[in-house]
Amino acid sequence: MTLVRSTFIANAAAALFVTAGLALAAAPACAAPKAKPKPKAAAPAIAGDPVHGQTVFAQCKVCHSLDAGKNGVGPSLRNIVGTKAAAVPGYTFSAAMQKSGLTWTPPTLSDFLTAPARKVPGTKMPFAGLSNPKDREDVIAYLAKN
Repeated sequence: MTLVRSTFIANAAAALFVTAGLALAAAPACAAPKAKPKPKAAAPAIAGDPVHGQTVFAQCKVCHSLDAGKNGVGPSLRNIVGTKAAAVPGYTFSAAMQKSGLTWTPPTLSDFLTAPARKVPGTKMPFAGLSNPKDREDVIAYLAKN
């Protein structure tokens, strides 16, 4: 009986070592470190005077907010620079704006702000536009900071 018990214990111990060895063999001895994601490239500096842009934005505040999620007659313009047109949640955009395919880059914003209805015929924005290029540049610089 002692021989049977000793053999059983020896076999069980061997099975544990073999199983543990297989588990260790299956796992890599030293996993390669995960590659860190590359940091985003800094956005190019936007020309313009954001302080003067805040003054120009007073015209925009009649319809637009810079508070995230606070839409009015027009959508919130919080973090608008670099986003797709008609992408502000909770605002109902015109079909024309939804189909425009625009991305609000500084040049696109400048074109749009010159004459919104000419850039996107059918837009709901009743604003005539900013004819002064410096005002457009400055308000875009202000928007880029907000």
